Amino acid sequence: MNPEHPEPTPTAILDAQTRSALARFTGALSPTAGALAALDWLAHLAASPGRRMELARLALHQARQLADYMQQCVRAGHQPPAACIEPPAQDRRFAAPEWQQWPFNVWHQAFLLNQQWWEAATRGVAGVDKHHEDLVAFGARQWLDMCSPGNLPWTNPQVIERTVREGGANLWRGMTNWLEDARRLASQEPPPGTEAFRVGHEVATTAGQVVLRTPLMELIQYAPATPKVHPEPILIVPAWIMKYYILDLSPHNSLIGYLVAQGHTVFCISWKNPGEAERDKGMDDYLDEGFFAALQALNDICPRRPVHAVGYCLGGTLLAIAAAAMARDGDDRLATTSYFAAQTDFTEPGELGLFIDESQLSLLEAEMQRNGYLKASQMAGAFSMLRSYDLLWSRLVNEYLMGERREMNDLMAWNADATRMPAKMHSQYLRRLFLNDDLSEGRYPVGGRPVSLGSLSLPTFALGTITDHVAPWRSVHKLHYLSPAQITFVLTSGGHNAGIVNPPVPESRRSYQILTREAGGHYLAPDDWLAAAPTHAGSWWPAWQQWLVAHSSAPVRPPRMGSATHRPLLPAPGSYVLET
Repeated sequence: MNPEHPEPTPTAILDAQTRSALARFTGALSPTAGALAALDWLAHLAASPGRRMELARLALHQARQLADYMQQCVRAGHQPPAACIEPPAQDRRFAAPEWQQWPFNVWHQAFLLNQQWWEAATRGVAGVDKHHEDLVAFGARQWLDMCSPGNLPWTNPQVIERTVREGGANLWRGMTNWLEDARRLASQEPPPGTEAFRVGHEVATTAGQVVLRTPLMELIQYAPATPKVHPEPILIVPAWIMKYYILDLSPHNSLIGYLVAQGHTVFCISWKNPGEAERDKGMDDYLDEGFFAALQALNDICPRRPVHAVGYCLGGTLLAIAAAAMARDGDDRLATTSYFAAQTDFTEPGELGLFIDESQLSLLEAEMQRNGYLKASQMAGAFSMLRSYDLLWSRLVNEYLMGERREMNDLMAWNADATRMPAKMHSQYLRRLFLNDDLSEGRYPVGGRPVSLGSLSLPTFALGTITDHVAPWRSVHKLHYLSPAQITFVLTSGGHNAGIVNPPVPESRRSYQILTREAGGHYLAPDDWLAAAPTHAGSWWPAWQQWLVAHSSAPVRPPRMGSATHRPLLPAPGSYVLET
């Protein structure tokens, strides 16, 4: 028996089995964490009579507002009065003109006032732990979203109008949609419409070859599209929480295809979709069998050429770890680093942090220990809760009440092609990075020794997206005070995925801000950065490509596909990406 990892006792096994059963029942959401948060909030609210008086005054004021509004509605007749409360800018639930008619205008105004009261009630109670406060506010918002008048057929004027106009045909279509979704869910089939976006046929079509396979990844080298290419190859490290081909979607919006067409030699890692056999793969394995194995292959295929390394999301975090280890060890094989929606400081991870505390992790680890991996459905459920209106309730209303199926597109089809996470790696990732913030605080070990982001000195391009709920841009921006390197930071419109898939097209409604902080320059706080960075219309892709060119040498003849030691194995997109 290994003294460092003793065999679990029978009682420890019993406890783990109990937590695993509880995780299956609750979807790996800890009821204890929720109960502790509610108790913390209630106890401190009970000890705050002044705060309770403020909330009572607010409730009385809102009641008067609603009563006045109702009186104005009666007197105004067919011309509705000005609203007594406006919805938040991002709330589109009640934007349709039907919601301004009696009595639906009163219902939605009452709902918004109730939402305003609960936001005030769950925030600012003295003594409540910040994490508990966030959990209580999040829980209240989930219940309110569930009870929205827009979610019920008899309180949603758009559904009523559609039902009357179509004689109930919309509800029949909605029932058909629901039955099909239930059947597909039971048989673990993808959503309807995804069959039109086959990997290697309609999506992930950029020509290339798999030139390396390890137990965790396949390395794809893409075929050149120009007579000459910049000699420094690009190595893309996507997240393994998703399949790589979000960066190679359809030909018109493939970032990889765009880079190849601009005269770059591009390599991309395609991670294996792990199963029970990979349960003991950890972060070190993703470094050694992933990034460093791929880098060695690039050095063989493109000898004596420094590499432009690019990391997206979790792949960017892995790249930061690897680059810090290389800087520590005097390894100079990288030319630049680029980080897309990638966090290196996890003290403010956004709402994703709601699901990360000791209580949550104890359930999650017990469930992963039983399966050997984290199920894709569990991650999808957490993300749906973070954007419950956009990803859940609006879809239910449109597809089941209005009877309208959303037209599937390539990004939606990719999003449905989810992956799993190995138990050991995911536990290490959540504990070392999210919970303990080891990386930004100089405690994260690589090869048995800690690495420091303060040693990163290569020219760096970092990208955040405005509406990112996975890697909030202000968290991504923190690289500015962790690294002394020259950092060109871009903030683009869109979210974690749509902000990345941002091809340069005519009449684009996209925009971005960009600003460079020179090496060793002063730190500029996020709000100050917003004020200083100029805004540009369109896609950020050309700006990044021009940045790469500025850090590259003059074009030369393309390298051959593979090498004597890394012969092509099969055409892109390879085999790992097809695993379900």
